[in-house]
Amino acid sequence: MAQAARRRNPRGQGQVLRDQLVEATARLLASLDRPETLTLRQVAREVGVAPASIYSHFPDLTALIEHVLKLRYDELGRLMNDAAAAAATPLAELVARCASYVHWGVGHPGEYRTIVGGGMPEQLVPLNAHGAGEELLNALVRALAAAANDRLTATDPLTATDPLTATESVTATEPATATATEPATATATATATATEPSTTAEQWQAGLILWTGLHGLVSLYNSHGNVPWPALDDLLAQLLGLHTGRTKSEIEDVMAGSATAS
Repeated sequence: MAQAARRRNPRGQGQVLRDQLVEATARLLASLDRPETLTLRQVAREVGVAPASIYSHFPDLTALIEHVLKLRYDELGRLMNDAAAAAATPLAELVARCASYVHWGVGHPGEYRTIVGGGMPEQLVPLNAHGAGEELLNALVRALAAAANDRLTATDPLTATDPLTATESVTATEPATATATEPATATATATATATEPSTTAEQWQAGLILWTGLHGLVSLYNSHGNVPWPALDDLLAQLLGLHTGRTKSEIEDVMAGSATAS
């Protein structure tokens, strides 16, 4: 069946077409088996316009994809920030940020793949197109450092450092030179004093390793749905326990408190 001709937007409503192009691109990126094969012709066909119409709003496909990426990062960032704003303690903030990240990723698998696992070639989507996600990672690094500092303060106030000062110069391009250590189990060792990251580089690496765990959890949960997974919050509580030196029960109590407050 021939595709029906698209009605032209009235004069002055170019923004309508722009929004339709963005929505179509976002939808295709989230649903295509191979999103790296996306073309402007596909976007135009989805909206029902000639490919040349796109150039009035975006200079090329890269610019259009970058815009979609920024929208997705902003959406996830707002969700994480809103959840963190209601937290009463540094640990509660960390739990809220991580829970928001994981639940959004599992609830929006296509959109999650778009921002972190789209397989886009660098010539189409350069690495700096993901700059909007840098603050998400930096916020996670700061939250983890604050939770670690709060734990140290509870045991020895003299050893605590200001996590905001220590992480203010952290950027997503800072290299992590140390090698990761194997996390302790959340059993008897969780009650002992954990080795907490104290320098900016150590805090950056600790946050990066935590993000790696969160990303792995979301990615595997989404791509292997036939696995008899435990409840998502159970997995998250255990993961956060390993990275904070708390027990799984402590993390679950924080989660329960956050759910009650919301």
